[in-house]
Amino acid sequence: MKAATIMPTELFLDIREHTRMRVPVPFSCALAEKARPRWFAKKRAGLGVVYDVSLKGARVTSEASIHPGDQVTVLLRLPEQVAPLAVERATVRWAKDQTFGLEFMHLTSTAATRLKRFLSMQAHLVA
Repeated sequence: MKAATIMPTELFLDIREHTRMRVPVPFSCALAEKARPRWFAKKRAGLGVVYDVSLKGARVTSEASIHPGDQVTVLLRLPEQVAPLAVERATVRWAKDQTFGLEFMHLTSTAATRLKRFLSMQAHLVA
């Protein structure tokens, strides 16, 4: 276990394998339920805002009707990059109100390299 955060009446343990990085400027993403044709899904698709990201997941807010256990595809609009980064499959691990946590289940090697580069650049900006 990495760290414990004590809240007024609860104890939260952070057991993430990869450190989650709060992005200085939140960026947009597009979501679509995996079971439906990619970006043509109407019932469970929408835009979101990414606040935290790591190599294995992200914290997103969205008005999309997404629930824990749902499988989604995600296009991350990383700052200062022309093309979006595609996460072919992510699982919704938790949801509270319109905020939810995604675990990235499938990234291409190219997408993983781009995400690592982005996180590295962000870490240098913060340091």
